[in-house]
Amino acid sequence: MTTPSTLALIVAAGRGERLGGALPKAYVPLLGEPMLRRTVRRFLAQPGVDGVRVVVGEGDLGLYDDAVAGLGLEEPIVGGATRQASVRLGLETLAGGPPGRVLIQDAARPLASPALIGRVMAALDGGAEAVLPALPVVDSLRRVEGGRLLGEAPRDGLVRAQTPQGFRFAPILEAHRRFAGEAATDDAALARAAGLEAVIVAGEEDNLKVTHEADIARAERLLAPRWRWRTGTGFDVHAFAAGRPCIVGGVTIPHPFGLLGHSDADVGLHALTDAILGAASAGDIGAYFPPSDPRWKDADSALFLQEALAVLHAKGGVLEHVDLTVICERPKIGPHRDAIRARIGGLLGLPPDGVSVKATTTEGLGFAGRGEGIAAQAAATVRLPWASTDGDQR
Repeated sequence: MTTPSTLALIVAAGRGERLGGALPKAYVPLLGEPMLRRTVRRFLAQPGVDGVRVVVGEGDLGLYDDAVAGLGLEEPIVGGATRQASVRLGLETLAGGPPGRVLIQDAARPLASPALIGRVMAALDGGAEAVLPALPVVDSLRRVEGGRLLGEAPRDGLVRAQTPQGFRFAPILEAHRRFAGEAATDDAALARAAGLEAVIVAGEEDNLKVTHEADIARAERLLAPRWRWRTGTGFDVHAFAAGRPCIVGGVTIPHPFGLLGHSDADVGLHALTDAILGAASAGDIGAYFPPSDPRWKDADSALFLQEALAVLHAKGGVLEHVDLTVICERPKIGPHRDAIRARIGGLLGLPPDGVSVKATTTEGLGFAGRGEGIAAQAAATVRLPWASTDGDQR
């Protein structure tokens, strides 16, 4: 048996007078991204959803094009004077090549989770003609008038309706045609009026409908990245060699010997590079800049460090702090500490208190104690976003 096609119809034709502001509600940005785009992306990423169409307000086509640029959507559908009229016009537009079922979603609900959408679709798979996600009413209800308490209202059997609401396409289109022009609170209410039986599935508290200004702040809090902290470490060592510059932490230090290596052999920046890559779980310096590659002959190790930072940024990470310890008897690092901190901070975009540089000796022990070279160890502290269940970084 072939599963019927499923199309999401996003309703974005309202003006949002209660929200206020110059923009229609669907185009108000949430953390810099239009609300409509966030809603559309949820359904484009949902397994089993075969397409997305959007109903927009007359005169909003320019805003729509900007909001969904690059998402590959078909042309929008121009809605009507009411939400009910907009949905009906959207369904009529789809009727020429109808899907088997339709998910009707308010653009002002940008936080519907994949699990919630999946529950609606599963109920349709189970044979339901109409599906309503809903939450129980848990607060006590009171009747008031003019700021005066009149009495209690029973909450037994009451739920709070949400979207997306799912329907077999043909019955919901017929219901909209039959009750065109009549007031209905939502599509499930209209379906019920037409004799369709609606199945209730669990809604979600985070699936809020942005209606008032305070809802924007709440939605942005829910969308904001949720960070996990990681620490990476790095270690490097280079032997002294004649005729080479002695570069440590991006700073050339006067010394009779330089450091031997394929690149400029900056032991400090190499250790920092590995620390950042380690915090990002992204391999090590050799995977990106193998010493066998002639491109990196005598290369400035600042390139390596900045590439590690770019790898971290590509994962949505933020570098918070680096700590570098240089291990050698000579040269003395102390007189150059401030210059090294400034150079590293400039390369990584960190403030002064985001960079620590220390130096120590091995008390005459080992290769460093014998003056044969320099070692460095480093630690990097980063923030990485948790991946949300819909693939967004939240």
